[in-house]
Amino acid sequence: MTTPAEETSQERTDARDGAAGEPRVFRVGGISYVRIPARDVRQSAAFYQAVFGWSVSGDPDSPSFADGTGHVIGHWRTDLPVAGEAGVLPYIYVERVDDTLWQITEHGGDVVRTPYPEGDLWVATFRDPAGNVLGVWQRGPRQ
Repeated sequence: MTTPAEETSQERTDARDGAAGEPRVFRVGGISYVRIPARDVRQSAAFYQAVFGWSVSGDPDSPSFADGTGHVIGHWRTDLPVAGEAGVLPYIYVERVDDTLWQITEHGGDVVRTPYPEGDLWVATFRDPAGNVLGVWQRGPRQ
């Protein structure tokens, strides 16, 4: 098994902050590397790329990713148990929750909890093609 340090060599190149030339993942106290359980890494990579616009690179049988901000990098792994609704529940910020949920279902995911308000936010949860449950949220009114 490889360590996160060994796995991030390509992501360090892919997640560059153009102005400073320093990788955006090096932020003290920030979450920067995630291993996402997958049943089929190609399917999971295609899902997150299509729905959230994540950059996917490397070997198609062991793809790595950088999220839309370049602040979080990682890999999909078949040697990890699918999280389902147990454990840590990450949320991805989106412009429009409803549009994102439509994209999720179009690309093989399922809505777990439909959008609900939390103050001036709209929040929902979904299951990715592997069965992991994550959330999405937006600020402002639903349109």
